Amino acid sequence: MSVAPASPDRDSGPDVSPDAATRLPRGPHGLPTEVTARVPQLLEAIRSVGSGLELHSTLDRICETAAELTDARYAAIGVAAEDGEGIVDLIHHGLDEGTARRIGRLPDGHTGLLGALIHDPEPVRLANVADDPRACGFPEHHPPMRSFLGVPIRVHGEIFGNLYLTEKRGGGPFDDGDLNMVRVLAAEAGIAIGNARLYEAAHQRERWIDGSVAVTTTLLSGSDAEEALQVVAEQARRLSGSAAGIVLLPAKEGGLEIVAVASERRSKALGLVIPPESEAVAELLDGKPVFVEDATTDARLLTDLVRDYGPVMMLPLQSEGRLLGALVLARAQGERSFTKTERTLAAQFAAQAALALIMAEAQRDRERLAVYEDRDRIARDLHDLVIQRLFATGMLLESAQRRSIVPEVQEGVGKAVDELDVTIQEIRTAIFALSQGPAEAPSGLRTRVLREINMAAVPLGFKPGHRFIGPVDTVVGELTGKNLIAALREALSNAFRHSGASHIDVVVDATVQLPGGRQAVRLTVADDGVGIPSGGRRSGLRNLKRRAEALGGDSWYGPGIGDDGSGTTVVWQAPH
Repeated sequence: MSVAPASPDRDSGPDVSPDAATRLPRGPHGLPTEVTARVPQLLEAIRSVGSGLELHSTLDRICETAAELTDARYAAIGVAAEDGEGIVDLIHHGLDEGTARRIGRLPDGHTGLLGALIHDPEPVRLANVADDPRACGFPEHHPPMRSFLGVPIRVHGEIFGNLYLTEKRGGGPFDDGDLNMVRVLAAEAGIAIGNARLYEAAHQRERWIDGSVAVTTTLLSGSDAEEALQVVAEQARRLSGSAAGIVLLPAKEGGLEIVAVASERRSKALGLVIPPESEAVAELLDGKPVFVEDATTDARLLTDLVRDYGPVMMLPLQSEGRLLGALVLARAQGERSFTKTERTLAAQFAAQAALALIMAEAQRDRERLAVYEDRDRIARDLHDLVIQRLFATGMLLESAQRRSIVPEVQEGVGKAVDELDVTIQEIRTAIFALSQGPAEAPSGLRTRVLREINMAAVPLGFKPGHRFIGPVDTVVGELTGKNLIAALREALSNAFRHSGASHIDVVVDATVQLPGGRQAVRLTVADDGVGIPSGGRRSGLRNLKRRAEALGGDSWYGPGIGDDGSGTTVVWQAPH
């Protein structure tokens, strides 16, 4: 149906105005005789058209039914854009898939006869398309078409699109009977399409609501914050039918940082900071959504974030006047634009996700406060009970040492007292650390690793062992280091929650050589716990692998360091 005429002027063909049908000969029921003669066929066609609720299959049935009703070789429905400019979808019947692929891109309805019907939705009937002044031929590989019949389809009084029929079998033109039959069919099609659109809209809203529930459940289930943000990106991408879903949070240096990516293809955008100079970022930071028809040509982006995509919508993640970040959804080049309904549903999803993020943050704050209170209690118990008892025990030992006359006993008791003094000093150091709480992360990677290990020691009940290989602080870049710390935190959290380990070793090796001569840093976290059960959750491990792959690295796991091979060893590595 790739008719591409050049002029919008109407032709002077047969009278096909809305009043034309009233001047045709009438049958016994007031219907034109051309329609009356084929009433049984028309009724069957109407029954077929109204037999389903799924929109695309309904459009397919309308095309097929119209072609059978008028004996046309080809049929198509051009779905008008919401703004009335062009065609956003073309459903065709009669063209095999091979021919459609050879033709290539189908007409967009901005120009030509199809465009004229979009702008002036009145029936058009032509004996030969080539004779119409608006026609300018067909693209390469297009089958020949002569006769043409176009009728508008209205849904609730508004133009939905046009039904096109071409190439009547037998070589003749479409007659008045065909025109009136198609008019009746188009009216019924409008009702069927209206029902299908209502059903699809209800189903679409239901899916978005389910997605919002899934995000809220994940955020409030105590999952890792990065895992929850990844769920937001994946759910939004799936629900919107996009090629990529991206979550951005405000960066310390200004702008927005990409913290989660769900994409059909591997992305290296994780950790990328979009500068505040970008017009799109400035609008997002002001709480305004940004809609882009073609990311390859829109100058507002100032970034390669979505430069390879087509339609893009960028939505602020905000709730109760607080801006938390942004959600970006991008479709592939050549894909249809996001409809008003999709934009509304996505904006509601973003608002719900933002509210869930705030609730999850409040929940984490409560849990953090509970941890601090527990640390204070432990510090008080250590100071008031343990140290006092150790001190009293030391005094008793010193008294026993003075009363003993055996040199060996005196020496042994003296060593025990010295050990008690050292122990008391270590406990006092621990009390001070507990009372101070976690400090701000220093810039050095080695120090940040030690900080994570020390923080993990409190819930674990023991301090993991650690070892550094190579110049960790000098060769590992900031982006890789940031992701390594997040991977270490995830691995230690998994070990605490699931492994039941009594010993954990952490190794950071900055001397790893990758194929091709590139250098990488490797993080290894090994424990002697119960290992990963068959069928157990692996969302945390998937997060580690996704984070490594985004940097061009990898992550895997294997047996642990228990005497019998029990436990788990998690390896994460990425180029410097």
